Amino acid sequence: MAERSTAAVDVADTSGEEPLTAKAGKATDDGAKAEKVSGGEQDAAGTDEGAEAIEAQPPELHSGHKLARRYRLEECVTRLDGFSSWRAVDEKLRRAVGVHILPADHPRARPVLSAARSSALLGDPRFVQVLDAVEENDLVYVVHEWLPDATELTTVLANGPLEPHDAYQLVSQVSQAMAAAHREGLSHLRITPGSVLRTESGQYRIRGLAVMAALRGISCESPQRTDTEAIGALLYAALTQRWPYENDAHGLTGLPKGVGLIAPDQVRAGVHRGLSELAMRALINDGATASRQEQPCTTPEELAKAVAAMPRIRPPETTFSTPPPYQRTGFQQGSYRQSSAHNAQSHRVTQSVPTPPPPLQSRTGRALKWSVSALLIAALGLGSWQLADTLLKRESDQEDPGNSQTSGGAAKKPTGKPIKIVDAGEYYPDGQPQHADQAKDTYDGDPSTFWGSKSYHEGPELNPAFKKGVGLVYDLGSKRQISGASIGLHFVGKRTAITLYGAHSLSPSEPLSSMRRLGTGDTSGSVAKIKLKKPANTRFVVVWITAMPFAPSDGYTDPGYRQGVTEVSFTS
Repeated sequence: MAERSTAAVDVADTSGEEPLTAKAGKATDDGAKAEKVSGGEQDAAGTDEGAEAIEAQPPELHSGHKLARRYRLEECVTRLDGFSSWRAVDEKLRRAVGVHILPADHPRARPVLSAARSSALLGDPRFVQVLDAVEENDLVYVVHEWLPDATELTTVLANGPLEPHDAYQLVSQVSQAMAAAHREGLSHLRITPGSVLRTESGQYRIRGLAVMAALRGISCESPQRTDTEAIGALLYAALTQRWPYENDAHGLTGLPKGVGLIAPDQVRAGVHRGLSELAMRALINDGATASRQEQPCTTPEELAKAVAAMPRIRPPETTFSTPPPYQRTGFQQGSYRQSSAHNAQSHRVTQSVPTPPPPLQSRTGRALKWSVSALLIAALGLGSWQLADTLLKRESDQEDPGNSQTSGGAAKKPTGKPIKIVDAGEYYPDGQPQHADQAKDTYDGDPSTFWGSKSYHEGPELNPAFKKGVGLVYDLGSKRQISGASIGLHFVGKRTAITLYGAHSLSPSEPLSSMRRLGTGDTSGSVAKIKLKKPANTRFVVVWITAMPFAPSDGYTDPGYRQGVTEVSFTS
């Protein structure tokens, strides 16, 4: 049951469906006709399109059915308005996935297909990714990620309101993610506590971007304002454990009827004042807040900037409980714990301590002590000399940590000669490549061609929660001794940090922790030169980038922290 609650798309939830402005815009910018929301899904069902959606029966499917001879259906989690949602297994990649299924003649089939494909093109890791969108055998189905280790915000709030730092992270991450989506022309229109997941690392991910609204036939005249108000409702609920409308929804109690919208810090004591005002600015989009004459936030971009302008809220310090004072136990050396009566008796009886033998005070005893002392000193000196001699020999003869010894057994001195690169590819241990087809442009001899990374919102150091780093791996053809590397960089900026690792193949699956670290370096210029402390023998070299400068948009990639690699060379 926990797995179902964290991974199934919340398309069946009809509670809390009427926020202040969520009555109008499009889920996507593809122009697909969608049903207008006016008061609730029950009213919308009165339209012709809504009637057709209800009349369209979901396909007769069952557990064990396979789609495309690949996706095996396991459990139906939603059946509504002619479509169904399933937990399934991708037998090709051996992983759990979620699947939405509609008949191909369903009135919402085309909008759903278009919305899913538009969402898949975004590729933002802050959203639950669409993996496939197919029309086949009179069916339309959309395959998306399944996150069994994540928890719905609905479940999190059922245990109580969030701490200020957690609420700050929630509104910051969700507003930034939706701002990026709206820049690409994508809306959500169904942001609720059931559509936001929190991972074990404390990151928030949004599911159902564009697809959820298309499945429900929801459209909107002001999608940015609707999504902004929905984020404000999330923040309000996170601070107060109350839903900011009169009706109960998402397992939360609504506000008292007839009193209007009350600021969070007036609903519950101890609420962070800045976050309370931020929630009001997002919720009251047609006027200023009640406490201060701040401008309302009408778009996710404005809300994200308002969050960034706040003083950063630090996480609470870890509290360590004081250990209890030491308690003397009733255990005695050489015996198990005995009964209290026996212990009391044993405490009363004082055992006699045997008198130690007299020390060696005679002339023979003193001579024996000096002889033993001299032998110990001689043994220690001899042992120290042998140990030092062994360490010196080992230091001169042993190979370095990077296996810098040649096959003949003698280490070669660095020559500085270039080493030919035979092949190259991307290294992406998280399963999310950058532009793998451009890897060969980094050793083609043409500085105008390059491999480029995607843009990231945090930097120069990448946030390990979203991306630990980006990398390339090079094949030198055979095991070669390398002493240094030169990496040409496309973008010049604050900082680029690069580390070299010795790998076992051109497409390594092992983590960096199992590889040999060869060398590291950073630069603010256009070339990063890395010199190894000791030459290393390896055939495959991973170039791992963990910090990148900020770069503006070039017409193909959004502005953000990113880097490009023009030419890479290794020297022996």
